[in-house]
Amino acid sequence: MVWETTVDGRVLHFHLAGINNQNFIMKDEETGSWWQQVTGEAIFGPLKGNHLKPVFLDELTFATWKSEEPQGRVLRPDEHVAAGGKYAPPDWEDRMLRVPVATQVTAAALDKRELVAGITVNDASAAYPIAALQKQNPIIDKLGGTPLVIVLSEDGKSIRVFNRTVDGHEREFFLKPNSSPLRLIDDQGTEWDFTGTALNGMLMGKQLTRIAVLKDYWFDWKAYNPNTRVYTLGER
Repeated sequence: MVWETTVDGRVLHFHLAGINNQNFIMKDEETGSWWQQVTGEAIFGPLKGNHLKPVFLDELTFATWKSEEPQGRVLRPDEHVAAGGKYAPPDWEDRMLRVPVATQVTAAALDKRELVAGITVNDASAAYPIAALQKQNPIIDKLGGTPLVIVLSEDGKSIRVFNRTVDGHEREFFLKPNSSPLRLIDDQGTEWDFTGTALNGMLMGKQLTRIAVLKDYWFDWKAYNPNTRVYTLGER
């Protein structure tokens, strides 16, 4: 998650205060308010009830990001923080998989730690299991009245979601066979890359509108999106 740090015209400075249900709790230095990682909401303190403004982000592998942004800058770890052992160890994700899930998930639709692509559009939420996306790529769906295409990169990890409306018309998208890098073809024969850019024809250079997506564990997504729908293979 990425959030703007300005609230009511005031720049706040955050640090980790704790973990609740395997979600970071951040504390701002200016007011002492506690903020929830997954929602950006202040849950305790003078600013309780305020929300941080989300910043659009991509969850990509480094290789995929580097191929798209060859001149992109990489944040270097702080040597002093690293020397103090304050960064998470390389096997942190593996360790977390062994931590019991504290949040109660009543719906048994998925394993608690199954990875999903969580999407919210117009107050409607849906969870798309990564395992389903690996079998059916791309996924064509509608959520909150918005036509979507959910795409898994050839690296098997990077995910993007686009509104599949082009110039007022819904398009169907298919994976171009044996394409590397990955290419999609729509029902009018236009070819699109993983950034959502048209590569040929009358639409060349056209950009699909991106939709925010969160790669998350099912238990976490369900806890904060209790009315979520779960996508099943072949569903439209």
